[in-house]
Amino acid sequence: MDALFWQKKWEQNQIGFHEPQPHSFLVRHFASFGLTEGACVFVPLCGKSLDIHWLLEQSFVVVGVELSRIAVESLFQDLGYAPCITERNEALLFEAGNLKVYVGNIFDLTEKALGNISAVYDRAALIALPEAMRHAYADHVISITQNAPQLLITLEYEQALRKGPPFSVDAEEVRQLYGAFYTFEVLERDVLEGGLKGVCPAEELVWHLTPLSK
Repeated sequence: MDALFWQKKWEQNQIGFHEPQPHSFLVRHFASFGLTEGACVFVPLCGKSLDIHWLLEQSFVVVGVELSRIAVESLFQDLGYAPCITERNEALLFEAGNLKVYVGNIFDLTEKALGNISAVYDRAALIALPEAMRHAYADHVISITQNAPQLLITLEYEQALRKGPPFSVDAEEVRQLYGAFYTFEVLERDVLEGGLKGVCPAEELVWHLTPLSK
């Protein structure tokens, strides 16, 4: 799985992963960070998620990164924003209001480009990546956000029953990926009605990751 896989998904409008409303976990649990208005939230692999709409409505600044320019253009159009587009070393940068989105590979994104991040909201980034990529991804996000706290949503199901994405990431893997930097709390666990794509039973979990050094 590589960048071309996701580019083709957007080009062919195969975006069943795009949800028609903000995630209920976000709405119910983001306040656990205790952030003030104007705090900056990083949303990796953001697509055109309506979660971004919700975060902006709460008066947060949002910085995202997304491979697909199609997705980012659609996001700004849905918001009614006319973005300023500039070329940066890391990617193209779309900016308007309290929203900045880099169009490019997250592994090219730097701490300097992100600036000061108050929290990370990872709804579908970690679970979009195969196991071989997840450790590098987790390390990179920790590095470029300076170990910012995270609201992390994962899925648990029998991986042998369904080929991802999204992939199953169990509690032990979360600890392996983030345990050197964070303490953990599962805020909520929900059984997916109808299972995952109707193929197998699945549970969705939301984690609050609190930095050990903060």
